Amino acid sequence: MNKVLEHLEALVGFDTQNPPRDFDAQSPIFAYLAETLGDGFAIDVTDHGKGRVTFHARRGEPSILFNVHLDTVPVLDGAARPPLELVIEDGKAYGRGACDIKGAAACLLAVAETTDAPLSLLFTTDEEGAEGCCVAEFLASGEAARYAQVVVAEPTECVAQFRHRGFLSARGRFAGVGGHSSEARALADNAIHRMARWSAAALSLAETMAEQGRRSCFNIGTVSGGVKSNVIADHADIFWSARLAPGDSNDDFLQAVAELDGGEHVTWTTSFSGPPLPTAGHDDAAARQFAALNGLDTGDGLDFWTEASLFGAAGLPALVLGPGNIEQAHVVDEWVSLEQLERAYGIYGALVNDHV
Repeated sequence: MNKVLEHLEALVGFDTQNPPRDFDAQSPIFAYLAETLGDGFAIDVTDHGKGRVTFHARRGEPSILFNVHLDTVPVLDGAARPPLELVIEDGKAYGRGACDIKGAAACLLAVAETTDAPLSLLFTTDEEGAEGCCVAEFLASGEAARYAQVVVAEPTECVAQFRHRGFLSARGRFAGVGGHSSEARALADNAIHRMARWSAAALSLAETMAEQGRRSCFNIGTVSGGVKSNVIADHADIFWSARLAPGDSNDDFLQAVAELDGGEHVTWTTSFSGPPLPTAGHDDAAARQFAALNGLDTGDGLDFWTEASLFGAAGLPALVLGPGNIEQAHVVDEWVSLEQLERAYGIYGALVNDHV
């Protein structure tokens, strides 16, 4: 635990807030990782630009890839403790990213130092920006094909999770035909009316999916448009998100909403598309078998999205397992319990040294 906390103190001290994601391959955190891991690891650092950096470290021929994102959400006002300093109080480690997910990174660095067993670590920096570029580029490189199992170290209270919702976010601009509101055609030609009809149909679709046990968590976040009440709106903008259930497809949902009433008048731009775990066409059988063979405690699924689904969609068995609870993440005074860190260190160590 001394090594774990030493690494966590260092990691929390590196400012990796996203946004602004103001770092690159030469940022000090990557030098720290390389120095900690030492010459026994083959290290490949790839800078994708815009603060998106992939750090892949490999020792020997491991079959497991541990994935950890190093970026954090921004520091919030009102913290009772300095967010970029590690503070230990009452069995809890406080600091931005301590739970999500630098605590897991610290555990894995400590494991790397206390064993010479084969080990592979993939650190990325764009998860909190809802981009997934780092993982996508890593998958495209072909390096992921080396591995039989991926463990994504998001907070799960050290329970292996195989299923979670996706995250799909899209912006749309509805087109209308402007004019005086006294014209009868306003009912059909008004872009806001078209958006309203589409919105009602989308909500109905989400309700139907919920009745089928496929709760989509559909949410319209922002709407805007028009000029004033006596002018037919010639445009209207909408920004929505959906968190699809495991087994559903983001692409299928996008196609379905594009065909709803009013959909012929809108141009869609997908802001982010993170599939559910597992996504359509895949299952979690291999990941469950891995957990069973290695004696991992298992859970019933997560409501939040993780990059495990990006690996799963590429055909790699993936599960989520890390210290802490998501309720402790993204809060003003973020924390993870020392008990959870100790437990994660033990689990990761056993997977590295004794996995089946």
